[in-house]
Amino acid sequence: MDFTRIIQKNTKNKFSRQKLFQTLLFIFIFCSLITKGQSGPDFNMLADKAFLKLYQNPDECISYTQGILVSDQNAEHKIVLQNIISQAFALKGDYVQSVNIFAQKEDAGQKNDLSYCMQIFSDYNLADQYQNLGLYNQSKRIITHLLSDQKLLKSNDLRITTAKLYQLQALNSGINRNYPEALQNLDKSNQYLGNHNEENRILKIENRIFRAFYWLKQNKLTEYKTLIDSIIANLEQQKNQPFLLGLAYENLSQYYFLKQDYAIAIKKLEAGLQLIENLPFNNLKIKIYESLSRNYYAVHDDAKYHHYNKLCNDLKTKTDSSSKEGIRYLVKLVETNQNKNIEFQKHLLLRSSWSLILLLSLIILSLLTYFLFIRSKNKDLKKQFDFFEKQISRKPQPIISNKITPATKDSGTTKISREKEDEILQKLQEFEKSDRFLNKNMSLSLLSSQMEINTKYLSEIINNKEKNFNGYINKLRINHIVQLLRNDAAFLNYKVSYLAEYSGFSSHSAFTTVFKSVTGMSPNAYIQEISKTKAL
Repeated sequence: MDFTRIIQKNTKNKFSRQKLFQTLLFIFIFCSLITKGQSGPDFNMLADKAFLKLYQNPDECISYTQGILVSDQNAEHKIVLQNIISQAFALKGDYVQSVNIFAQKEDAGQKNDLSYCMQIFSDYNLADQYQNLGLYNQSKRIITHLLSDQKLLKSNDLRITTAKLYQLQALNSGINRNYPEALQNLDKSNQYLGNHNEENRILKIENRIFRAFYWLKQNKLTEYKTLIDSIIANLEQQKNQPFLLGLAYENLSQYYFLKQDYAIAIKKLEAGLQLIENLPFNNLKIKIYESLSRNYYAVHDDAKYHHYNKLCNDLKTKTDSSSKEGIRYLVKLVETNQNKNIEFQKHLLLRSSWSLILLLSLIILSLLTYFLFIRSKNKDLKKQFDFFEKQISRKPQPIISNKITPATKDSGTTKISREKEDEILQKLQEFEKSDRFLNKNMSLSLLSSQMEINTKYLSEIINNKEKNFNGYINKLRINHIVQLLRNDAAFLNYKVSYLAEYSGFSSHSAFTTVFKSVTGMSPNAYIQEISKTKAL
C-alpha cells in the first residue's frame, strides 16, 4: 500500500493528522499480530507441505524445503527440514547427498542443547539412514532402544516419530520374513497416527500398502486383493500421489505374476511407470523395471525383456555406487561423532571443581579406556565395509558337498567360545531362511556387517561347515532355485540365463557349473526331469 497517496487523499478529504496516525498504527499492529500469530502453526503447515511434496516430486521438495531452511533460523526447525531433504535424496537413490544433509546437523555440542524431542528425532534420523543403506541390524538396534523408552511412548509431541519408528521396525521384521511381527508393528504404528495433516495420512497409506504386501507373502490372497484394490481406488481419486500409487501398482503386479496373469501384471506396472517416468523416484523405478523384465520374460517378449532389464541394471549400478559411498561416509561420520562425544565429556569433567580431582582422574581413565574400545570397534566396522571395494570382481566357486557338517578345528585356528559359536550358528540359520543370499553383491564382509559378527569368526565357522564362503553361498542359491523349479511351474519355462541372474550368479557358465556340482546334472537336464515328473 502507498502511504503517500493515503496522506494526500486524507488531506483532500480533510482528515486530521491524528486520524492518519491512528490508521497507520492500526495497520502496523495488525501486521505484527498476524506475523506473531502465524509463527508457530505456520512452520508446521510449511513442513507438512514439504512432506507432501516429498511423495510428489523429490526435486521440487528439495527446492521448496531449502527455501524454508534459508529463512528459518530455529535449530529444531532446521533438523526437521534437513530430514525431509535427506529423505528426498534417498528416494532419488542419491545416498551420498542424503547422508551429507544428515551430517550437517550432527554436532556433539549442539545435540546436548536440543530438547528431548529433537534428540529422539535425531536418533530416528540415524536409524532411517541405516535403513536406507541396507544396514538393517544397526537400524533395528537403535529403534529397539528408542521404543523401550516409556517417556517416548507416552509423549503426545512425539506421536508421529513413534509411528515412524514402529513402521521402520515393521520393515525390518519383513526383511527377515517375520511377517506376523511386521503386521504387529504396523498395528502399533497406526495407533499413533491420526488424520489431522498430510504426513499422518501419507504414513497411514504406506502402512496399508506394507500390510497388503505382507498378506501377499503369507498367501492371504483374498484379504490382500480386497485391501490393495481399496488402496488403489482411494489413491486414484486423489490424483496427487504418484509415488504411493506407483508403489501400489507394482505391489498389485506381484499378485498377478503369482497368478501367471502376466498381461494384467504388465498393464499395472506400465500404469505405475507412467506415473513416475518423468520423476526422480529411482528406487521405485528399479522395482518396476525389474518386475517388467520378469513379466516380459514370462511372455517370451525378448526385446522388451532386454530393454527393461538394461534400464534396471543401469539404474541399479548407479544407486549401488551411491549406496557404497554413503555407507563409507556414514561409518566415518559415526566414528567422528563418537570421538567428539568422548572429548566433550572429558572437557566437562576437567572443568569440575578441584575437590573432585581424584574422582575425575578415575572417570577420565574410564573414558580413555572406552575411547580406545570405540576406536577398535570402529576399525572392525571399517573392515566389515571393505567388501564394497572388492565385491564386483568376485565370482562364485563350486562347492564340494550338499550337506553342511561340522568340522574339527585345527590347532592354528582362532579359538571361539562355545557361546559365540552357537550365536553365529543361530544367525546363520536365520540367514538361510531369508533370501538375502540371492543378492549378487553378497560377500563375507557384507554378511558379517549385517549380522554384527567379527569377520574372522564368521569365516572360521563357515569354513568348518563348507570349503569356503563362496561355496556356502552358492549352495544356498542352488538349493533355492531347485525348490522354485520343483514348486513353481512358471520357473520351468525360464531360460537358464534368467535362472542364473535371478539366483545371484554373475554368469550363465558359473551357474551351470555350480548347479551340476550340486545336483549331478545340468540345469537343462534337471528341468527336463522335473517336467517329466509333473507330466506324469
